[in-house]
Amino acid sequence: MTAKLRVFLTTLCVALPADWASKLWIDRNLSYADRIPVIDGFFYITHVRNPGAAFGMFADSPAPFREVFFIAVTLVAVFLVISFFRNLAPGDRLSALALGLVLAGAIGNLGDRLTRGEVVDFLHFRLFGGYTWPDFNFADSFIVAGVALLVLELLASEGEDRSGEAEPPVSD
Repeated sequence: MTAKLRVFLTTLCVALPADWASKLWIDRNLSYADRIPVIDGFFYITHVRNPGAAFGMFADSPAPFREVFFIAVTLVAVFLVISFFRNLAPGDRLSALALGLVLAGAIGNLGDRLTRGEVVDFLHFRLFGGYTWPDFNFADSFIVAGVALLVLELLASEGEDRSGEAEPPVSD
């Protein structure tokens, strides 16, 4: 087994059950709209449902449209993640980790949509000036972290490529 496959599968096998277990715990221990203060005034565990996407996009769309749309988008994302993974170098563990996180997040939220018709969100932050960040879950966090790692790696490799380029020969 290659290093990239080992990291990818380990990430998927840790992140996906963590997402599903956290949502199950929320379902079993909190009624809808309940809130547990973790850091009062800043961070709460909540129980909310999101029929839409990030920041509630498409939440007011008809349910059949949402279901088909989100399933299709997730299947495209899964296809892209697997395609990118297959093109990684055998030792590219960082990209494998990032893609494993993205895939776990996509499958985690897809599981919610298929079983509940909406996504369970439970991480709630109140920021400066009374602003409340929209509630989210571990799957959302995994997707954001995975994409951020991919962007950072891309930026770092761009810097390496540019710094390692040889000067073109000067002819007189």
